[in-house]
Amino acid sequence: MNTAYDRRLGGELEALRAAGTFKTLRHLTTPMAAAVHMEEAGDVIVLSSNNYLGLADNPRVIEAGIRGLRTYGAGTASVRFICGTFDIHRALEEKIASFLGMPAALTYVSCWTANEGLIPTLAVAGTAILSDELNHASIIDGCRLAQAQRLRYKHSDMADLEAKLASLAPDMTKFIITDGVFSMEGDLAKLPEIVALAERHNGVVIVDDSHGTGVMGATGRGTVEHYGLTGRVDVITGTLGKALGGAAGGFVAASANVIQTLVQKSRTQLFSNALPPTVACSALAAIEELEQHPELLAKQRANTAYFRRRLVEIGYKPLEGESAIIPIIVGDTAFAIRMSELLLAEGVFVTGFGYPVVPEGTARIRVQMSAALERPHLDKALAAFEKVGTALGIIPSKV
Repeated sequence: MNTAYDRRLGGELEALRAAGTFKTLRHLTTPMAAAVHMEEAGDVIVLSSNNYLGLADNPRVIEAGIRGLRTYGAGTASVRFICGTFDIHRALEEKIASFLGMPAALTYVSCWTANEGLIPTLAVAGTAILSDELNHASIIDGCRLAQAQRLRYKHSDMADLEAKLASLAPDMTKFIITDGVFSMEGDLAKLPEIVALAERHNGVVIVDDSHGTGVMGATGRGTVEHYGLTGRVDVITGTLGKALGGAAGGFVAASANVIQTLVQKSRTQLFSNALPPTVACSALAAIEELEQHPELLAKQRANTAYFRRRLVEIGYKPLEGESAIIPIIVGDTAFAIRMSELLLAEGVFVTGFGYPVVPEGTARIRVQMSAALERPHLDKALAAFEKVGTALGIIPSKV
């Protein structure tokens, strides 16, 4: 190792520690659930996981994964077109497509690799990308790899999007790319307006619905279902590592021609091993659990409404939104991290986010609601928020 370079890295890390912005990994010794055991803090309530439906430790999901490991082993030890693809991958992809009301689907090892594989494959030279400025980092990196002309529009600003679309040649293919649910804001994309603009301007709509799938829509099929747009969005990407099992994996759902194009050309598909079969089996079981138990969705939504209402009553001002994400802006990155540490000391595991994840001055505590949480969990967490918020001067003291 180059010692001078290593010392430089050490100095940069010390500067992060001194500024109070150093990120610390926490070590869990139990499955992800409403409460977990953490080596550093003991038993804590989890308000920081994407485990929206509480399926990460669901017995049926776990057993499906075990059966998958016993049936298929660890994997094929190569990529799909070289060594073959397991029939469970086909079954999962057919299920994802039917679940989302799309013609076909293709799985990846993560939604990150799905976005990085999709965008450069479709957005070739002679086309254009129009991306919301608050899109997820995987979309941003996917756009950077594309040869298309790249434009960013102001967050959910339909006038800005329309002006940028109008500035391009009418016959040019234009890819409008957006998150369905914006992970740091908790707000939803304006999909009805986006779809209408796409239909007028030769646009192709791509929605990353990682935080919407299993959360939004009458039956949990996502932001597209929430707006009644099933069949009118061209491409949906998403994850199996949040509401749908919580392990790993991503997907693209689109027309058969788009999916076959990805099979032929997508670099993260051609040069990466397939999704581990145990994950494919557990994700398939998770989708089936959601279909068979709509009460999971109802409970998650009731928890979200209750927690949001009680936060406001205590004195907080969370950002408004319809999703399971409840962000509380606190300003400074070091302050957000300090607040999360104080909440952890009270038995509540929730993460403080700051720059560069969000812009300077907009650091936040991001609460994420799960169907796994019971009312006593919520009330204990709310008591901790009241105590810590009062101590830090975020909310007024009742004394």
